[in-house]
Amino acid sequence: MKDRISELLEEVSKMSAENADQLEALRIKYLSKKGEISSLFNDFKNVAAEQKREIGGLLNELKTKATERIAEMKAEFDAQQAKADAPDVTRTPDPIEVGTRHPLSLVKNEIVDIFSRIGFSIAEGPEVEDDWHVFSALNFPPEHPARDMQDTFFITREPDVLLRTHTSSVQSRVMTSQQPPIRVLCPGRVYRNEAISYRAHCFFHQVEGLYIDKNISFADLKQALLYFAKEMFGEQTQIRLRPSYFPFTEPSAEMDISCNICGGEGCAFCKNTGWVEILGCGMVDPAVLEACGIDSKVYSGYAFGLGVERITNLKYRVKDLRMFSENDVRFLDQFKSAF
Repeated sequence: MKDRISELLEEVSKMSAENADQLEALRIKYLSKKGEISSLFNDFKNVAAEQKREIGGLLNELKTKATERIAEMKAEFDAQQAKADAPDVTRTPDPIEVGTRHPLSLVKNEIVDIFSRIGFSIAEGPEVEDDWHVFSALNFPPEHPARDMQDTFFITREPDVLLRTHTSSVQSRVMTSQQPPIRVLCPGRVYRNEAISYRAHCFFHQVEGLYIDKNISFADLKQALLYFAKEMFGEQTQIRLRPSYFPFTEPSAEMDISCNICGGEGCAFCKNTGWVEILGCGMVDPAVLEACGIDSKVYSGYAFGLGVERITNLKYRVKDLRMFSENDVRFLDQFKSAF
């Protein structure tokens, strides 16, 4: 019997199982009522009296080690099963699907990222503004049509408080609060009293840029805008600048890009011209610099402004501006892979 106990002690010390079924088979083999160890305890009565003390101690040791080893393996399997059954707290609860950024946010972030690579930082300001920051500081004369009720949402009159019609008001705030060099990008929502249609809305989004320093020229402006166009629409993109008028810039220009849909060949989107207008720009009028406390004899600068919806239309070919504000998930789901 002593030799058999020694053999079983060695077996128990090497005992292993790959799954719960194998573990249960081992338990039955060694610890069940008809198992190996139980059989030895049944034969213990036949052991000589002078050996009972030694054999009994060995039997107890065998049973303890077998019990402990099987309990240890069971605890390991239970822990593995608990881990497998535990819920994944990082997973979105079913059936809620993971969302995506709004297409306007995707495009705005891309615009900001492109200009940040050439040194522009973000500047923000309030959407409810006063007349001076929106109009007067930017060289809008008192009789300018943009001051009329048909274009601007006024909240109060005398003093004039209104919803900003462009993010240029952020530029005027920056110019009055700090001295050059200034190189900022001003993204945000703006409001105009316009009829809502597939091509216009009473609110939309702009990103405007301002760079003021010594010896800034129109060539600097053109190079910055050419860099933006190629980064946003592809290396093959060409630009052209057409003379225009804005109260706060002189000279002023509208910028077109070669149509990224037809490659400049002419299509319905570009009205068969091969060109699409995307922004307005120009050199900051000296009167604006002086109104904001910047010496126009020392400093010069350029400014530009573009509509985020316009760029989004070009990038994703969305034909109806109203879709951006209707929160139709069928429309928004199409942008899940865009971020």
